[in-house]
Amino acid sequence: MKERFESLVEHLFVSGFFLEEAVEILEKTLIQRALAGTAGNRSAASKLLGIHRNTLQRKMVEYKLGEPRLRRKPPRRVQSARKRATAG
Repeated sequence: MKERFESLVEHLFVSGFFLEEAVEILEKTLIQRALAGTAGNRSAASKLLGIHRNTLQRKMVEYKLGEPRLRRKPPRRVQSARKRATAG
């Protein structure tokens, strides 16, 4: 495993990749594989990767992987007729 990694690093170094590009490629690929391996379950994928779910979400947005999940606002409470009459 270490030899394969060293070979990859050498290839990237000789090819003129900047560190930021190499990190992006590695992170993006690992995230894609983790999501595929968990059928898109972000919580399970974050556990596989050893990162917080929010970090995974942020990186998915950064690398444009999948649709971002929007926070839903809780439904508005409907005031009862009695409370409205006393409040006004």
